[in-house]
Amino acid sequence: MKAEYDVIVVGAGHAGCEAAAAAANMGSRTLLITMNMQTIAQMSCNPAMGGIAKGQIVREIDAIGGYSGIVSDRSMIQFRMLNRSKGPAMWSPRSQNDRMMFAQEWRVMLEQTPNVDFWQDMVNELIVENNKVCGVRTGMGIDFKAKSVVLTNGTFLNGLIHIGEKQFGGGRSGEKAAKGLTEQLQTLGFQSGRMKTGTPPRLDGRSLDYSKMEIQHGDENPGKFSFTNTAQLGKQLNCWIAYTNDAVHDILKEGFDQSPMFTGRIQGLGPRYCPSIEDKINRFADKERHQLFVEPEGWNTVEIYLNGFSTSLPQEIQYKALTQISGFENVKMFRPGYAIEYDYFPPQQLHLSLETKLIQNLYFAGQINGTTGYEEAACQGLMAGINAHLKINEKDPFILKRSEAYIGVLIDDLVTKGTDEPYRMFTSRAEFRTLLRQDNADVRLTPISNKLGLADEGRLRNVEEKMKYTMETENFIRNHSLKPEDINLLLEQLGTEPIRQKVKMLGLLLRPQVSISDLLENTSEFREFSSTIPDSQREMVLEQAEIRLKYEGYIEKESEIVNKFIKLENVFLKADFDYHSLASLSMEARQKLSKIKPSTLGQASRISGVSPSDISVLMVFLGR
Repeated sequence: MKAEYDVIVVGAGHAGCEAAAAAANMGSRTLLITMNMQTIAQMSCNPAMGGIAKGQIVREIDAIGGYSGIVSDRSMIQFRMLNRSKGPAMWSPRSQNDRMMFAQEWRVMLEQTPNVDFWQDMVNELIVENNKVCGVRTGMGIDFKAKSVVLTNGTFLNGLIHIGEKQFGGGRSGEKAAKGLTEQLQTLGFQSGRMKTGTPPRLDGRSLDYSKMEIQHGDENPGKFSFTNTAQLGKQLNCWIAYTNDAVHDILKEGFDQSPMFTGRIQGLGPRYCPSIEDKINRFADKERHQLFVEPEGWNTVEIYLNGFSTSLPQEIQYKALTQISGFENVKMFRPGYAIEYDYFPPQQLHLSLETKLIQNLYFAGQINGTTGYEEAACQGLMAGINAHLKINEKDPFILKRSEAYIGVLIDDLVTKGTDEPYRMFTSRAEFRTLLRQDNADVRLTPISNKLGLADEGRLRNVEEKMKYTMETENFIRNHSLKPEDINLLLEQLGTEPIRQKVKMLGLLLRPQVSISDLLENTSEFREFSSTIPDSQREMVLEQAEIRLKYEGYIEKESEIVNKFIKLENVFLKADFDYHSLASLSMEARQKLSKIKPSTLGQASRISGVSPSDISVLMVFLGR
C-alpha cells in the first residue's frame, strides 16, 4: 500500500463509488476503504435506478462523467420512462436492474480505473491535525495518510436493526455497524442526529401466482441513462402490481404493540415519501388498499423484492399478512423486512462543496448528510470526489447552481435548509425544471465537466455533434413548408384541423396532436433530411429538437427568470461576515446567517427565517 494518498474514500456504496471514480479520473491517487469487498455498490434496498427526478440525477451524473448511468444500462432488466403523459420537464427514466450484475459492473469499472486502490477494513477514527484531516485509522490499527477524506458511511454509523421487539447492531442485514466515527466527530464539534429507513421482505418468486396480479411491462422502445454508446436493452423482464386489502391490514395491526415504530424504540425519523406498510395503514386508515410492486431481482434468480411493503413488524406477522395478498397465498420468504436506525450529521455543517466547515479537506456525502436513495447519494459522492481533488490542487470548488442541475438543487437544499427527515428529490423541488430536463443533461453539464478535466473529449464531441444536428433540424422545421395535399390526411387521422394553404412545419408541430415522429413518417423531405443525422444521434436529436420547439416560449421565460436569479447568486458573502453588527437585520436572520454562513446572497435568500427585507438590508450594506 502507498504511504500517502491524495483522497481516501470511506465506504463503497453509491456515494463512495462515485467519489472514488471521480477523484481518480481527475488524477488523484485514491484509496477506497470498505468493510466488505464483496458488497461494493450493493443495492441495499430496491433493485432499481432512477424514477421521478432521480432519473434526471442519474443522467446528470453520466453527463458529468460518473459511472452510475453506464452501470445501470449494463445491468438493466427493464426500462420505463415515467410521466410520459405530462410535459418533458416531468419525464423521468427508471430501470429495474439485476442486483448482482449491478454490483459486479461497478466493481469491474472501479478496478479498471487507474489510481484506485482498495482496502477492506473498518475506519473508526480520523487523523486530524490543526483542524485539518490528514488521514484515517482503521480497526486493524493501520494509519493511512491522505490530503483529503470523503466519508460516505451510509446507514452504518452506529446502525441498529429492528425486527419487532428484536434489535441488534448492524449497518445492513448480515453486516456489522461502524463504531467510533460518530463519537470522534462529536468531540470535534459536529452535531449529529438519528434517522431510520426500512426495507421489505425478500420473497421466493416460485411461490407466487402471477396470474392474480397486474402485469407491468417495460417500454416498447426502451431508453437508457448514459449518453455514451451503451447497448440498448432488447429482452426485458416483467414486473407485477399487487394490492393489500382489509385482511392484510387487520393482521398487520395485530403487531402494532410489538412495532418499534409505535413503541418508541425507534427514535429517528423515517422517509416521508417511502413509509413503512404499518405507517401507511396507520396514517391512511381510510384507504382500503395500498399498491405493491412485485419486482424481480435479476435475470438468474427467483428472488423478489416487494416494493411498498417495507416493515419492521415481527417476522411472523409479516408472513401471515403476506399470505392474505392475492397471488401470495403460498408465499415463501427468504428474509423478513426490517428497519434500520443510524447516525447522520445535519448538512448545514457543510459548505456547498460538501467540505465540512469545522475540519478542512473533510467531505461528507450520501446518507451521512440525511438523504435517502441511491441517486441522491451517488451525485453527492461525485461532487465530493471532484471537490476533494480540486481542493488539494488549490483550485476553486465545483458548485452547481440550482438553475444548472438537479444536483445543484439537492446540495443547495441540504446545506441551506438542512433536513430533519430523509431527503428525497422530486421535480417539484426544482424551480427551473423546464430547463433541467433529462434529455439535455449532457448539453448542460458535459462542457463544464470537460473544462474540469473529468468528462473526456469524446463526450464533449458527442454533445457538440448532438447540438449541431439539433440546430439543423430546428432550422429545417422552421423553414420548410408543407402543402395541404402532403399532410391533410395525417392531420385528419390525428383529429386536428386540416390546412388550406402551405404552412411551415413548425406551425404544425406546435399543435398538441402532432409529434415530430408523425411528421417524419409522413414527409419524404423530412425523412431524407433526417437520414443525414448519424444513427447513434438521430433519436436524441429529434427528441431534443421537438422539445425545444414545442416549449420554446416556456424555456425562454424560464431563462429570463434564471438571469435575474443569477444576479443574487453572483453576489458573494465572506465566511467571516459579522451579521450581528447589522442591527437592521432581524434577530432570527442574524442567528441563521451566522450559523449557516451562506456563500452568496442567493443562498442567503433561501434560508428559512431570512426575509426579503433582510436581503434588502444586506444589498444596501453591500452597495447593491
